Amino acid sequence: MPLRLLLLLLWLWGLQWAETDSEGQTTTGELYQRWEHYGQECQKMLEITEPPSGLACNGSFDMYACWNYTAANTTARVSCPWYLPWFRQVSAGFVFRQCGSDGQWGSWRDHTQCENPEKNGAFQDQTLILERLQIMYTVGYSLSLTTLLLALLILSLFRRLHCTRNYIHMNLFTSFMLRAAAILTRDQLLPPLGPYTGDQAPTPWNQALAACRTAQIMTQYCVGANYTWLLVEGVYLHHLLVIVGRSEKGHFRCYLLLGWGAPALFVIPWVIVRYLRENTQCWERNEVKAIWWIIRTPILLTILINFLIFIRILGILVSKLRTRQMRCPDYRLRLARSTLTLVPLLGVHEVVFAPVTEEQVEGSLRFAKLAFEIFLSSFQGFLVSVLYCFINKEVQSEIRQGWRHRRLRLSLQEQRPRSHQELAPRAVPLSSACREAVIGNALPSGMLHVPGDEVLESYC
Repeated sequence: MPLRLLLLLLWLWGLQWAETDSEGQTTTGELYQRWEHYGQECQKMLEITEPPSGLACNGSFDMYACWNYTAANTTARVSCPWYLPWFRQVSAGFVFRQCGSDGQWGSWRDHTQCENPEKNGAFQDQTLILERLQIMYTVGYSLSLTTLLLALLILSLFRRLHCTRNYIHMNLFTSFMLRAAAILTRDQLLPPLGPYTGDQAPTPWNQALAACRTAQIMTQYCVGANYTWLLVEGVYLHHLLVIVGRSEKGHFRCYLLLGWGAPALFVIPWVIVRYLRENTQCWERNEVKAIWWIIRTPILLTILINFLIFIRILGILVSKLRTRQMRCPDYRLRLARSTLTLVPLLGVHEVVFAPVTEEQVEGSLRFAKLAFEIFLSSFQGFLVSVLYCFINKEVQSEIRQGWRHRRLRLSLQEQRPRSHQELAPRAVPLSSACREAVIGNALPSGMLHVPGDEVLESYC
């Protein structure tokens, strides 16, 4: 769920807390009717008001209060909106807004005098939590974008790291980058917050709406591609550990087709059905749950398959590490490290809240689910790039070798000139990253078919 939509729901929830009289509470429907009536009165008032002759901010209803025409470089003041359920307690209060020197309204608005005096403390605490989550959300995706781009460049530049496993890693890094960029772009294009009626009437088409819906479609595709490439990582690793000794060259095209083609199989039907059945706003709200499940079902299926693959891989790791227990007494520590390393690569953490929908959680559990999903989804790309590139032993070895060769070449050039043939680097065998296909062929018959240490070290 977009963070802006959650803020809107929380705002409406906070408004529902207020008592309108001794008999009960204001419902969301009643609150919306009063809010809509307030906005209509505002529009009528502005229509009969003459705009000032000089530079001034336009009169408008900013979804909270009604603002008259205001001279530039001044602070406007209006009474608290009467549609608030606790208006009798704050009727003497005011809302303040700054009109800039350029005749445009600023983003600053002070409505503290109009907040619910009874529930204000708890509501502010929850709002503060959401604001911090939003900061973490933005920082996580921005950091993931930067580290993933650097990791992608490293795997692309070193020729000896080019192999099926790292090609899959590179596509996974790309899917994480596209997901982060699409989500950040979509959130910038979402319309401002305001009460929502759930009206299913089609929304008039305009350029801003087209851009917002296009960003929404791209976000759904990139998120789907990210999950399918996590599935590809799981399928490839399972194939590598269980079905050893076969060539992987022919399979990579299938992996590409699955990773980038499968999301279109459920995103395109979602777009068509959404346009025909729920063509409202920016498609950011999912009022018709059946339409939302067109996208959600394949994602849950990939999460389930990867979880089963994860359990299978753990069984293989336990069997292998136990056979080495006499030579490696810390096998439990190695197993724990391998398990934690595979979690972000396969997206296993998604299983925790995957069966739980937004409608099934309330209160503290809702905030826990939101914080868990925001933190891991936004920082997952960062964790994967660090674990499978920056601290990977093969990558570090290639960087050190490349640095040593460069220093040696510069040293030789300074000592005496040499021909181009003499300076050309000798051919070196590919690193272990490109030899997965032959690992495990030398295992004695009757033993568990697991690959050698190279695969475990490269992944875990």
